[in-house]
Amino acid sequence: MNALSGPAAPPVAARPARAATWIVLAVALASVAVGAALHGAVDIPLRDAFDMLAGGGGAGGLGRAVLLDLRVPRVLLAMLTGAALALAGAAMQALFRNPLAEPGLVGISAGGALGAAAAIVLVGGSLWARAPAAFVGSLLATLLAYGLGRRYPGTAGLLLAGVAINAVAASAIGLLTYVAGDARLRDLAFWNMGSLADAGWPMLAGLAAWTLPLAAVLLTQWRGMNALLLGEREASHLGFDLAVLRRLLVGVVALMIGPLTAATGGIAFVGLIVPHVLRMVLGADHRALLPASLLGGALALTLADWLSRVAIAPAELPIGLVTSLVGGPFFLWLLARGRRF
Repeated sequence: MNALSGPAAPPVAARPARAATWIVLAVALASVAVGAALHGAVDIPLRDAFDMLAGGGGAGGLGRAVLLDLRVPRVLLAMLTGAALALAGAAMQALFRNPLAEPGLVGISAGGALGAAAAIVLVGGSLWARAPAAFVGSLLATLLAYGLGRRYPGTAGLLLAGVAINAVAASAIGLLTYVAGDARLRDLAFWNMGSLADAGWPMLAGLAAWTLPLAAVLLTQWRGMNALLLGEREASHLGFDLAVLRRLLVGVVALMIGPLTAATGGIAFVGLIVPHVLRMVLGADHRALLPASLLGGALALTLADWLSRVAIAPAELPIGLVTSLVGGPFFLWLLARGRRF
């Protein structure tokens, strides 16, 4: 839409600062990714890593197996998941014009969690059972939220429907927890805390092929997200069909988050904190914010996963606990500063 070319275009003086932010995030992400791939319960020297990537064995092939079969897929999955969560959070914050919004606000995460929990308790904890169930759960929750929310103007109905869906999904997960046997109860408990331990090349390939095109769709919607920040009446006057835009944003987020929820379990605060902090640095222009959120989310979750592996090595903490332990106090600190959101 050319109508937004004026308001959406960043001032010339701001562009170097935004480019510098992207560069800093990209360099930090690359550095953390290399560190996460090389360090853990088994440390791999950098010079040996180059030999392994070139086809050398090293340490009887153990080091190469750790690096290529375990660490690299896990790091890439952390980057993919973190980027998607932060990007989805930025989209939801624009949709609701609220910097505290995230995919869970309209029941997307809860629906995916319920589907995955049902698969774990009823048919076992295999990813190939969880992923379709989480996808269907997210999609049904989204359709239900939108079907109920469209009866009310704006996003208020969608928000109220999300509150109800979250409550129902939480109760259903509690019921599944109550009836689960010991083995599946343990699987469900560990899944709820979040983990990237199941990362592998087949899983990564499938999730990347699904997630990256959807992320690209969100990146192209920066004009619509900027228009939403002006208010619904102003966005309509600029030529945007708000009903179509809302369906697009919520639908793409649901399709993207469902399979990731199945693969990684519950990971909190990335979709809330990362775009919120970057908005404080870059401003509200989504042409700059969305790519920065993608990089920032990948950086945050890769760093959290690295910490989860080294904090109590050779054991590891669930990554959902790490993101909550870090993100929760940080968010409380923002509130304690009295910053206006």
